[in-house]
Amino acid sequence: MAIHAAKTVFLSTLFLLSVTVFRSQAALDSNYYAQTCPQAESIIAQTVRNATIYDPKVPARILRMFFHDCFIRGCDASILLDSTPENKAEKDGPPNISVRAFYVIDDAKAKLEKACLNTVSCADVIAVAARDVVTMSGGPYWRVLKGRKDGRVSRANDTINLPAPFLNVTGLIQSFAKRGLEVKDLVTLSGGHTLGFSHCSSFLPRLHNFSKVHDTDPSMNSNFASMLKNKCPNPTTNGDAGQVLDSTAAQFDNDYYKQLVSGKGVFLSDQSLYIDERTREIVESYSQDQNLFFQEFAASMIKLGNVGVSEVGEVRVNCRRAN
Repeated sequence: MAIHAAKTVFLSTLFLLSVTVFRSQAALDSNYYAQTCPQAESIIAQTVRNATIYDPKVPARILRMFFHDCFIRGCDASILLDSTPENKAEKDGPPNISVRAFYVIDDAKAKLEKACLNTVSCADVIAVAARDVVTMSGGPYWRVLKGRKDGRVSRANDTINLPAPFLNVTGLIQSFAKRGLEVKDLVTLSGGHTLGFSHCSSFLPRLHNFSKVHDTDPSMNSNFASMLKNKCPNPTTNGDAGQVLDSTAAQFDNDYYKQLVSGKGVFLSDQSLYIDERTREIVESYSQDQNLFFQEFAASMIKLGNVGVSEVGEVRVNCRRAN
């Protein structure tokens, strides 16, 4: 899945080098903190809610953070670790340069440490916060399984394994399969793009000199393409220019899939989900039935939250550095 926009484009072949399948090695439980920190979820929810009031971009950023964390070393909060003079961490890898809102997780973690010392992992904070931003934006609610431990390793070079916005369905299926996720999970989790924004750099190749035959990607709605060309000329000198990923970008709904059916997917990887016969039927079903999308999204998020979970790790006191 093109989980969200990456500012730097990598050759798609690089994403196919890893053959590791991340499997969960630990049993998670939705009641994991019932005795040790019963107020954990309410603390996280209130922190996320307050942050969103001041910055409406927080929901999209937290959701993207969760995807990008789980897709690298599994859901271990490695995306939160700061770089050191000896090591460049994931958050400073090119696809993660535009990931923001780390301060929200820091704030929630600080409050949790006051309430329940050395108890709630940073990885669980991200997982709960990701659920909360979806629900607060009008999307589904699900019981988050908890009990993850925080990893101690974070390498910027690993971020080349994040699915890029130009991958075709074959590349996306391979990327998801390495994480134990199926084709339906790919299409369903791509619906997270109903929240958010992309800079021009992640879809500019679709607008200019797309191929020897077509200047613009022919799968794109012509009026939509003209609008994007006005926003993103070649070269684009305004680094802040870009496009929301669906027409209701602050609302979690099924509009993303309606956009794909209309040829208005922003990323090539998004639009390919409607073009490819392996995924088209799922896109169409979600575009017609928002309740079905919500139900399947919750299930796929639970499944994503299990990727790479292990009993080996620690509960960080500060999410930005290992203990």
